[in-house]
Formats: sequence, C-alpha cells, structure tokens
Amino acid sequence: MFSHIFVGTNDFERALAFYRPLLDALGIRARFCDADKPWAGWQSSPDPRPLFLIGKPYDGRPHAAGNGQMVAFLAPTRAAVDQAHALALAHGGRDEGAPGLRPEYHAHYYGAYVRDPDGNKLAFACHAPQP
Repeated sequence: MFSHIFVGTNDFERALAFYRPLLDALGIRARFCDADKPWAGWQSSPDPRPLFLIGKPYDGRPHAAGNGQMVAFLAPTRAAVDQAHALALAHGGRDEGAPGLRPEYHAHYYGAYVRDPDGNKLAFACHAPQP
C-alpha cells in the first residue's frame, strides 16, 4: 500500500539518536543515512518497501508536526510495545498514552503512543493475543 513514509525534523542528529534505538528494538533494519542531505531511511522486511524516512523538509522551511497525523509501527509482541515506549521516552520522546490494551479498537489491540522530539505522533501496536 505504501511506498514510503517521511517524518520531518528540525534537528536531524537529535532525530537520528531518537529513531535508531527505537527501530532497532522493533527489528526494523536501517537502509541508509546521509547526514549531508540530511536524511535516513529504514526498510521493511522481507520486502524493501515501504520505507520509513526522517529528514529535514525538502522545501527548506522548518518542520511543523501535524495534528491528527500519526505513524504506527507494528510490534511483534506486547513486550516489544513496552520496550519501544520506554526507549522512546528515554531518548527524548513525550508520552501520549502508556502501553496497554485498547479494547475500543479490538479485543487484542495492545498499544502505546509517544511524540518524538519534533512533536510527531507515533504509535507502537501489537494485534496478537497474549500467549
């Protein structure tokens, strides 16, 4: 469905320090990092797309986080949701909803929500029943 998702930043090094450990913990492999542009990308597995990208806005203007926009990362387990949420907070993220069941979405939805250091909203979601 998606080719790529691009999330803007005003401070590339800070964003990279936030996203690297977070995406590593979720098992999402880095594809490239070019500090000169600046931008970085991670790829899906086993296919190379969709990509998740961070960088300075192409038009050169400052990044501004949107209201109602969110990127949700699939987590393989509830423990991975917990870990991603904790890592996000430890690397400068802001809590937007602690890990837990969200039965209003469906019986097994276990998720957590954060804002990255630039204010972009992220979710970590596991849809599997508890083993």
